[in-house]
Amino acid sequence: QVQLVESGGGLVQPGGSLRLSCAASGIQLSIYTVNWFRQAPGKQREMIAQVAGRATKRYADSVEGRFTVSRDNAKNTVYLRMNSLQPEDTAVYSCNANWRRDEHWGEGTQVTVSS
Repeated sequence: QVQLVESGGGLVQPGGSLRLSCAASGIQLSIYTVNWFRQAPGKQREMIAQVAGRATKRYADSVEGRFTVSRDNAKNTVYLRMNSLQPEDTAVYSCNANWRRDEHWGEGTQVTVSS
């Protein structure tokens, strides 16, 4: 059974940092393209970061320079380091892994940025 499990969310003050994890079981995450999405209340889900199988990375303009996606293949995990968080970053963050026609989603983790 394939599972993606996000963790690391929580409440943080503006300007703070968090590191989210997307841990996989049942698949070799290193061959998958992994995307981080977020969805804020009342807004559409947006893709904010991507790491491809060859470690090519892409970021949405809204997080470029503040967020960093990385892989730890030994732990079968992808991370999203988030710095300089602002209230507008408040959302449910989810990871998605896809390879050819195989696609999996995690259930998400809440990130709340508030003083």
